[in-house]
Amino acid sequence: MVSPSAKEVFIQGITKDGRTFRPSDWAERLAGVMCSFRPGGPQPGSHLSYSPWCVPTVVNGIKCVVVSSELREAEVMAWDFVMNFARDNELQVAEACLVPDVPPPALPRK
Repeated sequence: MVSPSAKEVFIQGITKDGRTFRPSDWAERLAGVMCSFRPGGPQPGSHLSYSPWCVPTVVNGIKCVVVSSELREAEVMAWDFVMNFARDNELQVAEACLVPDVPPPALPRK
């Protein structure tokens, strides 16, 4: 169960019994289905990119889909769809926060 205060949820490509979920492109497929759900609603060409609210990624070698709570606020049925997908396929779900990559500070010149 996901707490209402969670900002992001990671749906992991590992089942509750530890097996790798198949097919191998499941994360891209799920995120592709959700591409129309985005800030401002669907736009021309939005089917060509992932929604910022549902993004496939890899964390520690495990395929995941990061789902933002903003999806739940904008369209609860879309949120329910992805959460039911995870539940129906017995995928592990974790509340977390994706930390953006920050470049290391520049070294001082001598």
